[in-house]
Amino acid sequence: MDLGYARVSTVKQDLDRQIEALREVGIPAERIYVDKKSGSTVNRPGLTAALDYAREGDVIVVHTLDRLGRTVRDTLNLIHDLSERGVGVRNLADSIKLDSSNPDDPMAQLNVVLLALFGQMERTYSLERAAHARAVARAKGRRVGRPSVVDPDKLSYAEHLRASGYTMAEIVAKTGIARTSLYRHLPPRPPEPVTAEPETTSPETAADSGSGSEI
Repeated sequence: MDLGYARVSTVKQDLDRQIEALREVGIPAERIYVDKKSGSTVNRPGLTAALDYAREGDVIVVHTLDRLGRTVRDTLNLIHDLSERGVGVRNLADSIKLDSSNPDDPMAQLNVVLLALFGQMERTYSLERAAHARAVARAKGRRVGRPSVVDPDKLSYAEHLRASGYTMAEIVAKTGIARTSLYRHLPPRPPEPVTAEPETTSPETAADSGSGSEI
């Protein structure tokens, strides 16, 4: 059985065009599930109902694939999960036609692979943009990440304990601050000497000590 799914992002938009396209391919109105929700919204009752109703051998038909998921990767994951249940997905209006219900169609499978490639590219670009934004923020002196919730007094006590020679495990036990937070907030220790070579005496210091010995 073919099941239809249509979605628009706001209640001010109408579903008529998508519903009409689905009815034209023979899907009755009672089997067309709808949502007026943004794609970024996880709670989509219409899609949930369609997924719950779908049985092995059924096909979920959409006007375009972006109606299904928030991103290409989300859509691909949904297609994969449905294929594990024996449920296919077919689109009507995209330039890349996809029909995951027909594993014997080489073009259909190629388009699934292309969709996976676009999903990976989308994820890579998203990570690169996020990393660039963090780098720019740090360069401008802005704090990156969630705000600190560590008690300043406890942090000062932790610094005192570390300066007194306590181990990190002992500091965690005494302050109640998580180890990861301590590593993030405590200033780095001064570098330990890596050789037994004593500090070099400057010429001025040597001269002063020499003149002092003459007195």
